[in-house]
Amino acid sequence: MPGGERKIRRVIITVPTWNESLNIQLLTDALLALNGKDIVYEVLVADDHSPDGTWKLVEDRAKTDRRVHLLHRTEDRGRGRAGRDAFVKALAMGADAAVEMDADFSHPPRYIPIMIQKLEDGADLVLGSRGVEGGRDLGRPFLRRMITKLANLYIRVMLGLNVRDCNSGFRAWRASALRAVSVENTFSQGPAIVQELLFKARRRKLNITEIPIEFVERERGESSLTFGKLMQGYVMVLRLRWRSLAGTLWTRQ
Repeated sequence: MPGGERKIRRVIITVPTWNESLNIQLLTDALLALNGKDIVYEVLVADDHSPDGTWKLVEDRAKTDRRVHLLHRTEDRGRGRAGRDAFVKALAMGADAAVEMDADFSHPPRYIPIMIQKLEDGADLVLGSRGVEGGRDLGRPFLRRMITKLANLYIRVMLGLNVRDCNSGFRAWRASALRAVSVENTFSQGPAIVQELLFKARRRKLNITEIPIEFVERERGESSLTFGKLMQGYVMVLRLRWRSLAGTLWTRQ
């Protein structure tokens, strides 16, 4: 294996959720169907006590399938916190690699084996990208696609990143890469955790690879991403830059 890394045998797919009862069981079925001869895929849902009972559906499933796990979060809630805690839990469970994805099928499960193969080929972090050749953004209006492109340009310039899809929350990490970025010290409360971890991966000089994906607009349920959360994310990009200059990037406070 490149860099002396051990072969990937156990992959834990982390799924932060909020009111995804219409999707979570279908997604779990699709993810567990990925299991092959050499790699075991497991699902870890980090749910912030969704009012629609998403956590209860996962809890019931976990009682009958040992490959399904629930991280039921009732305090210190938020997308960033859920993502951080899910990664920390995956490492504690002994994952060789961890994947993070959304529950709404905007990130098609069929790409995960390709991402894991890229890790086996030497990548530390693999992004499912709309921005590289072959990537597509399906089902979203022109204005939203343009906002995404402008946001990517802003993030790349501010943080000095050379990836094409800085907003992608569909990622596969080697366990060693999550440890290298001190994932337990992630401080972003909301979706900006995506940019925070990407920036930290660059600062650690990790091998970051992008693969093209078709990003698909959700068909069931409602998105919890609001304009306010988007703006908070753009402000967080400035904070990341400042914390890097101030030498406080690697602490929670």
